[in-house]
Amino acid sequence: MPRFPKHLTGAGPVNPFPGLSALQRRIGQPIPHRLGSNEGLDMPHSVLRAHFGEAMLAHVRAYGDAEAYALRQALSADLSIPMTFLLVDAGADSLIALALRGLVEPDDAVVCAGGTYPTFTYFAQGHGCRLIETAYQDEPERLAPDLDALLDAAHQHQARLVYLANPDNPSGHLHTDAAIAELRAQLPEDCWLLLDEAYYDFRDDAGQPGGSEAMAGVVRLRTFSKAHGLAGLRVGYAIAEPEVLDVLLKVRIHYAVSSLGLAAAELLMAHPEEVKTHIAAVKQRRQQLTNYLRQIGGDVLPSHTNFVALRFPNADAALQRHQALLQAGILVARPAHPALGHLLRITAVEDALVDGRLALLEPGALSA
Repeated sequence: MPRFPKHLTGAGPVNPFPGLSALQRRIGQPIPHRLGSNEGLDMPHSVLRAHFGEAMLAHVRAYGDAEAYALRQALSADLSIPMTFLLVDAGADSLIALALRGLVEPDDAVVCAGGTYPTFTYFAQGHGCRLIETAYQDEPERLAPDLDALLDAAHQHQARLVYLANPDNPSGHLHTDAAIAELRAQLPEDCWLLLDEAYYDFRDDAGQPGGSEAMAGVVRLRTFSKAHGLAGLRVGYAIAEPEVLDVLLKVRIHYAVSSLGLAAAELLMAHPEEVKTHIAAVKQRRQQLTNYLRQIGGDVLPSHTNFVALRFPNADAALQRHQALLQAGILVARPAHPALGHLLRITAVEDALVDGRLALLEPGALSA
């Protein structure tokens, strides 16, 4: 297994505020009288009550369970992995930052595909890492992070961490589990693999036995923002071996996930049929969107996410369409990275399928 930063080995640091929920579990009894808490427990919240209703107030006055015990328990049952292999934090973005804080040191080399989910590069640069980017495989019907290029760069630069989004954002490409396992096996022993699986739920094989197992030297990241629709509440989780999570907990912001976010995630875990219905609807819309874009001559890449990527011959053509859509009040995503500036990413929502919504992408639309 890769090594941990020197300053995080040994006993400390230790979270000074484990929270009421954790304390009650440890002593085995409730603590009804909260006289040592400095939150606004007596705030009447008449405004919030009037606007959001009584149910909201139970979740706004106090910190959430820092250990996310109930949510981890539900995830453990759903994924068939022990609770000790799970860590809950404020979405996949926060987990990316946490992994960098806990696994690498400033000046360490980290590797990713140039143009992949840009929040990784944002945090890596902010942490003082040396960022090494590799080119995508850009071929007919394929735009994918090049696993061989990532591997070569990791060895050449003695990287401490490789980041891979799988399925990828923004291309939508999915590498097989076998390919991921082979990548991990061939990486330097001292190099972590940060596997961002924010779109895991949209894979056709999501939920298969063994699909959520912890892997040595790997931290897997998932989110409640996409399939569960909780982007505004910031809830995500990591899957890794317990000794890895023990180190990440040393530098984690312990109350980053709100009590409301936890409650919402727990409720959706208790009602999986709603999530499954949403995922099925997204896949159907994704296919409809793909069919439409191909009918008008678009180069649509295969997608295993909740969006489709439309590839243009060059960045200028993509930029022209992007600006025209924006002026019409329609926002689609165009990667800022110059290597993928020839893409437009369109989310498979109902609004995208409204007749005429994407007419500006049709041939000759801009010259009319």
